[in-house]
Amino acid sequence: MSKNYEIAILGGGPGGYVAAIRAGHLGFKTVVIDKDNLGGVCLNWGCIPTKSLLKNAEIFDIMKNHSNDFGISVEGLSFDFSKIIKRSRDISDRITKNVELLVKKNKVDRIRGFGKLASKNQIDIFDNDGKKTDSVIAEKIIIATGARPKTIPSIPVDKKNIITSTEAMSLEKQPKDLIVIGAGAIGIEFAYFYSVLGTKVTVVEMLDQILPVEDKEVAETLTKLLKKRGIEIHTSAKVEKAEVKGDTVIVTIEKDGKKIELKAEKVLNAIGVTGNVEGFGLEGLGVELFKNHIKVDKSNYQTNIEGIYAIGDVIGPPWLAHVASAEGINCIENIKGLHTTPVNYDNIPGCTYCIPQVASVGMTEKTALEAGYQLKIGKFPFMASGKAFAVGERDGFVKLIFDAKYGELLGAHIIGAEATEMIAELTLAKSLEATYESIIKTVHAHPTLSESIMEAAANANNESIHI
Repeated sequence: MSKNYEIAILGGGPGGYVAAIRAGHLGFKTVVIDKDNLGGVCLNWGCIPTKSLLKNAEIFDIMKNHSNDFGISVEGLSFDFSKIIKRSRDISDRITKNVELLVKKNKVDRIRGFGKLASKNQIDIFDNDGKKTDSVIAEKIIIATGARPKTIPSIPVDKKNIITSTEAMSLEKQPKDLIVIGAGAIGIEFAYFYSVLGTKVTVVEMLDQILPVEDKEVAETLTKLLKKRGIEIHTSAKVEKAEVKGDTVIVTIEKDGKKIELKAEKVLNAIGVTGNVEGFGLEGLGVELFKNHIKVDKSNYQTNIEGIYAIGDVIGPPWLAHVASAEGINCIENIKGLHTTPVNYDNIPGCTYCIPQVASVGMTEKTALEAGYQLKIGKFPFMASGKAFAVGERDGFVKLIFDAKYGELLGAHIIGAEATEMIAELTLAKSLEATYESIIKTVHAHPTLSESIMEAAANANNESIHI
């Protein structure tokens, strides 16, 4: 017998479970359906467990290469790769259990199984053997099925020799060498993690810089620092094929008109993601798709079918957990009829958690110029920061981009220690249409890394004190 709900959410990732909890807040009778643990890729195989791995690498790197700088002597330093992986998995397990408790606390029903739309108001539930076990009827359905690593025929993923990010964070044995194809945030984070632990890492990127969405100066600085760590980087390089021969993968790339063969024990395919749109009954209902993602009206996240909504990675870029959560909340509040502020896709922070960290919001220098702005640009190097000097983190800089006419902040870019924390101030500043003057006149605590934001704003107006 079918159960009746006001809202049924298909997918329990950062979009789905957050939407479910907000629906609970607002008194909707709600169910969230997912065949796996709640939390989606982010909590199970992405955001959280990878940050655990990266913290392990950061600590090991400091102890190995910088302990003497702090007057600390370390003898016999080593690591246990299996324990590093186990710590990451344990953290993921604990957090996903907490999410299950949060959903229950907010009186949201939870059904474990694979959901498939039978009509615009019905979802049938199936077990792992494909047997129908349940069904729900709902006034509104929200699709939050997320995305998965994108694959192409020339890079045949076998999950053993040629792997995705999912396998990369749970390998039984550390590879002696690794080729990372794709230099976005995921590729660069894994390149950093494995290189610190001693794996010989090579990065291949089709575009002309690593972290292609970031400001060129930031990408160039990170490239130099990663090369200094021993990571080999090939940009403007096209992968022609990847072939497994015994225990080795041979990757053939084309660069500067020449063919180059690279060899490694493992190859990580990190070329991007694609929406999970197959097998959920979307085709039968006529839900409109666009480039393997669900097309929605971003004012309310409704699809072309009345009463069916979609949020998160399944509706396309930016493929970020915090975007999915914001969309989930906005979607639920729209259904409730509350006054909502649309998600501002021009003010979404992006973060890469290698060392040094990279974070940004808004326009790059290039995109601002292409949009026709006259610019004032302010930079402040961490080399000139007293706090950065004290904590031994002097690599990188803050770069702020302002409209010269009105002084408004257009974009912010940080490479350096705690960049992913510092970007929050600039995201808020940009949302409030802050100017270089308002940032300069905001008194920042001393000594802090965030003083560099104030100094960069001052530098844009030729007022910087410390450079």
